[in-house]
Amino acid sequence: MSNLSRNWSGHVTFRAAGFAEPRTEAELQALVRSEPRVHAVGTAHSFNDIADTEGVQVSVAGLPGSVDVDSRAQLARVPAGMRFGEVARLLDERGWAVANLASLGHISVAGTVATGTHGSGDRNTTLSAMVRGMRIVRADGSIDEIADAAGLNAQVVGLGAVGIVTRVDLAIEPRFDVAQRVFEGVSHTALLEGFDEVFGSAYSVSFFTTWSPALRGQVWMKHRIDVADQGHSDHLLDGRAATEKRNPVPGEDPRNATEQRGMAGPWHERLPHFRLDHTPSSGDELQTEYLVPRTHAVAALRRLESLAPRMHELLLVSEIRTMAADNLWLSGAYGRDTVGFHFTWQRRPEVLDLLPELDRLLAPYDGRPHWGKLFHADAADLRSRYPRFDDFAALVLELDPHRTFRNRLLDWLLDGA
Repeated sequence: MSNLSRNWSGHVTFRAAGFAEPRTEAELQALVRSEPRVHAVGTAHSFNDIADTEGVQVSVAGLPGSVDVDSRAQLARVPAGMRFGEVARLLDERGWAVANLASLGHISVAGTVATGTHGSGDRNTTLSAMVRGMRIVRADGSIDEIADAAGLNAQVVGLGAVGIVTRVDLAIEPRFDVAQRVFEGVSHTALLEGFDEVFGSAYSVSFFTTWSPALRGQVWMKHRIDVADQGHSDHLLDGRAATEKRNPVPGEDPRNATEQRGMAGPWHERLPHFRLDHTPSSGDELQTEYLVPRTHAVAALRRLESLAPRMHELLLVSEIRTMAADNLWLSGAYGRDTVGFHFTWQRRPEVLDLLPELDRLLAPYDGRPHWGKLFHADAADLRSRYPRFDDFAALVLELDPHRTFRNRLLDWLLDGA
């Protein structure tokens, strides 16, 4: 792995004075003890400066380790720096699976869970909620193992502020197959009227739209084969099943997307939208996402229509997904069933002008921005949207009194600086 001077999209230049990829955990411990400022970086897929530091940027991708399965406990201990999609492939080879995956499997396990990243499904939690244990290098260089619910709830979505994670224990289940179908031409009006029905009709459901004047989009439905088949129609609301493979992003190569048209296949090759062996896009984009209580989903969607003309001019695609509540303090789904409103923007400066308006529109619905994406919010107001935020801030101060893992985003968030 080479020195990461920029994030994946190339629009964030890291301030890091150095870069390190230790080859042993002991080497990582020594580095943390010797440097006044360090911060972990994963695969640099975040769109803000959450992985930035004034000191040494550290990757754990070079640490040795394998995917170790405890069949009796139904746990898999995995290297924190490994890509989630690679973990999934190795689990599947042994007859195991995790309950859900994100849109793309190219992101590291540690980066995925630290930012509260999620997949989709009314009964599926965020990927962070699948964590059953973590091994962490603390600010004094010591090793800490967390496996109790209280500790995990406080620290899994840790934003890199509580330490550098080297191993993660994930809940696993027997492998399963999934069939995916895409329905085109579904109107926003029909989706709003049948929102609960649509999102509850498959294991994982996503709605893609560009907020065009026609206000129509695609519904991607992923059915578990081991769940009773209720039959499939060629129609969904006012849309029809696609007869050819599609890419979620209009105009992009469908070969980059996972298989559709009802063809059953392994869970790890269907739950993501993009294939692990293909680059999902050029990276020349910006991303924003807000997580809103499920009870406010339809009202928030109607309000977003007021920004539709401006969003359409700047968007590559927008995605709407659902997820079940969890107990992780800084999760977007903490304490509530949730709907995610995701926006993949063109890389244009006008996007930054739109972000404050987007936050003002969704803040009354208690919208929580995804920690790894672009947003513009008042720090105090943002903290108020998380009932346990003050507890998290106190924990960070206790675990890292000398601010070893701090950076600009954490200073702004935790101190209002």
